[in-house]
Amino acid sequence: MANQQVDQGKRRFLIAATTAVGGVAAAAVAVPFITSMLPSERAKAAGAPVEADISKIESGAMITVEWRGKPVWLINRSQEMMAALTQHDDKLSDPKLEVTTQQPAYCQNASRSIKSNLMVLVGICTHLGCSPSPKLQAGNEMGADWPGGFFCPCHGSRFDLAGRVFKGSPAPINLVVPPHKYLNDNLLLIGEDDKGAA
Repeated sequence: MANQQVDQGKRRFLIAATTAVGGVAAAAVAVPFITSMLPSERAKAAGAPVEADISKIESGAMITVEWRGKPVWLINRSQEMMAALTQHDDKLSDPKLEVTTQQPAYCQNASRSIKSNLMVLVGICTHLGCSPSPKLQAGNEMGADWPGGFFCPCHGSRFDLAGRVFKGSPAPINLVVPPHKYLNDNLLLIGEDDKGAA
C-alpha cells in the first residue's frame, strides 16, 4: 500500500472540484448577507422622486401627495389668491426670502414657485414639525383680514399662500419648497430638479 502510485490527474480534478463547490457555497452564503445590507425597495421608494398629476387641480384647490414620508401640498392658486400675495408683506417675517435654504434658487421670487399659480410646499410647520391646516379662502373662520394660507393649530403659526410665515408666529422661518420640475404641462416631479437636487 505504501508503494501505491498516486494518480496526479485524479488528485488535481478532486482539488479543483472541491474548490469550485466551496466557492459556490461561499457565494451562496455571501449574497443574502450582502443583500440584507442594501436599502429595501420601500426605503428606496421613500426617498425617490414622486410624480404628481397636476392637470385635475382646479383653480383655488389643493391636493396632497407624499414624498419622503412628508405631505407635499400642490395648490393651484386663483387670480384672487395671487393678488392677495402682494398685499401683506409688512405682516410677514421673511417677505424677501432672505432665508434662502427654504426654497430652491429658481423659486426665490414673489410667488415662491416656477409657475406663478402652482405652489409646491412641504406641509410641515417649521416650528415643531406639526402639519398645518389649509385655510385657503380669504376672510374665513380665521377672520376678515385673513388673506388665505395655512394655520398650525398646535402652536398657532400662520403662513400665507406662498408658505411665508406671519410675524408673531412661533415658526421661525417659511415653509419649505422642495426641489421640483415640470415633466410636461400635466406632470410635476417632486424631489428632483434640472440640477439633480434631491
